[in-house]
Amino acid sequence: MLRSSLLTVGSFGFSQALRLGSNLILTRLLFPEAFGLMALVSVFLMGLMQFSDVGVTPAILQSKRGDDRDFLDTAWTIQVLRGIGLWLSACVLAWPMSLFYAEPQLLHLLPVAGLSLFIVGFRPTRMDSANRHLLLGRVTLLELATQTIGVGSAVLLAWATGSVWSLVLSGLISSLFEVIANSLLLAGGRNRFRMEPEARHELVNFGKWIFLSTVCGFFFSQGDKILIGKYLSLDAFGVYNIGYFLASFPMLLGGIVTRKVLIPIYRESPPRESRQNFLRLRKMRFSVTGALLVLVASFAVCGHALVELMYDERYLAAGAVTVLIACMQMPQIIVQTYDQAALAAGDSRSFFVLALARALLMVGCILVGLETHGLIGALLGYGAAFALAYPVVVWLARRMGVWDPLHDLCFALFGAALAALSITLNWSAVTALSAQGW
Repeated sequence: MLRSSLLTVGSFGFSQALRLGSNLILTRLLFPEAFGLMALVSVFLMGLMQFSDVGVTPAILQSKRGDDRDFLDTAWTIQVLRGIGLWLSACVLAWPMSLFYAEPQLLHLLPVAGLSLFIVGFRPTRMDSANRHLLLGRVTLLELATQTIGVGSAVLLAWATGSVWSLVLSGLISSLFEVIANSLLLAGGRNRFRMEPEARHELVNFGKWIFLSTVCGFFFSQGDKILIGKYLSLDAFGVYNIGYFLASFPMLLGGIVTRKVLIPIYRESPPRESRQNFLRLRKMRFSVTGALLVLVASFAVCGHALVELMYDERYLAAGAVTVLIACMQMPQIIVQTYDQAALAAGDSRSFFVLALARALLMVGCILVGLETHGLIGALLGYGAAFALAYPVVVWLARRMGVWDPLHDLCFALFGAALAALSITLNWSAVTALSAQGW
């Protein structure tokens, strides 16, 4: 567990540093509207993926047949068919999306960007098998290589073209490299087209709730971008995404660690099985939450100074966005280690209930905030949605036997103090953002 966690953290840290470096270069090669356009493209592709996710990866991680070749080939076949359907959907929906956002370029950008979904549909299940057994060394190296290829191609294409197309084409290049590298360099059998009835039944039965959960998860994770992208101009939306990119580092890191590491741990050491298992998980949970809260607090305190140091005057408002988003994410950081317990137990239905509650709260709170106080209201609504979802998190955690009230109380007090300190130190930047009238 420790080895896999360190590999995951190291990989994510390297990839984010790589993204930050490329971001600094790209903001000088491209215009702010390009980042707004690409954010809309990314939200659209993410929506397609999550509106069709049947839970192939978590099914392989938790199933007793997760190492069976017929099961893996059936899962891969479903994944390939899904990728084909996603690309066709991107082509069909490009025109309505261009009308909705009044951006004609989306009509051409979305079908081409959607090819990445078609390509990754052929990614072999070898990566999922390695995750199942926490053998993440080579997987991590391949992920880093994929990200390096993507970032490098984006910078070179942006330098050569100065166009938003550089970001789209680099995504296709990295997707193609990922599929080829995983097929050639990871251990395991070659996937073949197969549709075994028993495996299909298990995947569909488990995946139906995952499908609904990921639909809700899309609105939970992308609701801010959907609504803010509609309410704000493209350049303001591009500035928002710069701030979000900086502030979301700790929460994204925590999400990746818990998804990759916790399902195998919960599966092998159920906390209900013994007090010893629960205390072992408590120790891990305190370590993970404490490290992530300190990390998010550092972005909350220093976010505005980082933006001033790294970006030009077109992006200065992103500093206040970074501070506020980092503070608003603290409630979610505290409970991030609970979610995967339901999936590890095969209870995808309870996971769906939590996802639905979070999605409804996120969309509702941000919409109310935008209507009443613009961007500042949306950011406050973002934090309110995390806090209001806590009772549902406790319900799920109690069902799985993983709730730790001592952990939650300690870190709620610690997080509140850190948020108050961060906003106090950056009060002038926050009030300046409010004065801009976004």
